Amino acid sequence: MKAIKLVFCLFVLNNLNAQNIKVMTFNIRYNTERDGINKWDNRKDRAAEMVKFYEADFCGMQEALIGQINDLQERLPEYAHFGLGRDDGKEKGEFSPIFYSKTKFKLLKNETFWLSETPEKPSKGWDANLPRIVTWGYFQDIKSKKKFYVFNTHYDHIGQVARAESSKLILRKIKEIAGNELAILTGDFNATPTEEPIKIILSELTETSTLSQSPHFGPESTFNGFEAKEVDNRRIDYVFVNKPKTNVLKHATLTNTWGGLFASDHHPVLAVINISIK
Repeated sequence: MKAIKLVFCLFVLNNLNAQNIKVMTFNIRYNTERDGINKWDNRKDRAAEMVKFYEADFCGMQEALIGQINDLQERLPEYAHFGLGRDDGKEKGEFSPIFYSKTKFKLLKNETFWLSETPEKPSKGWDANLPRIVTWGYFQDIKSKKKFYVFNTHYDHIGQVARAESSKLILRKIKEIAGNELAILTGDFNATPTEEPIKIILSELTETSTLSQSPHFGPESTFNGFEAKEVDNRRIDYVFVNKPKTNVLKHATLTNTWGGLFASDHHPVLAVINISIK
């Protein structure tokens, strides 16, 4: 009888642990020779190592060109990914792809929509300088069978109206697509916590650092500009959830360097979320 109870307890513990997911948002900086020593060829191994070392179950990336995505997929064989190029809905322009652990999660559905007045087709919205997109996937945890959504985006860096309207559109879309199910939103929002786009998001979603059982680890600012010193008031990368009682275990801004060199001009942000609580 004791042996049966022990097996049962181990099963329960393993099942609960399987419901802890590590969600990362990571602007990997697009590939340009202008970055000199920080160009992509010198960073691609570091970027892959960040995802692998922290064992991210999901990584919502921004500024990823198709060649960069291929480089990362080659280095991360235990992951799968999806997404579309924002310029043509195929492979042109930057992606906002989602990489996920293919051994732990089953992708049930995925789509992309544009942050514009015509979200169903490649387009540029409001006063945006560039087309912007949201990539989303509907997943099932293979062990626990729990289902949930992950959305990933990158807001415009110029258009103030576009950023605010993008937040409104995303909130509508999350309601429309996810309904009452858990939805996680990752991204580079090009806005700090006190600015309107984030205030709009916070009217319906919750930023995961405020739910974390452990104090936030690392600096507040997430943009580094390839410099070791912290850039003041540049917290622009976030992980949000649509359920205010979501059990968040940890939250961190990851500042690893390799001899003073970074994986990107943004620090990845990581949240550990338990998906067992509805």
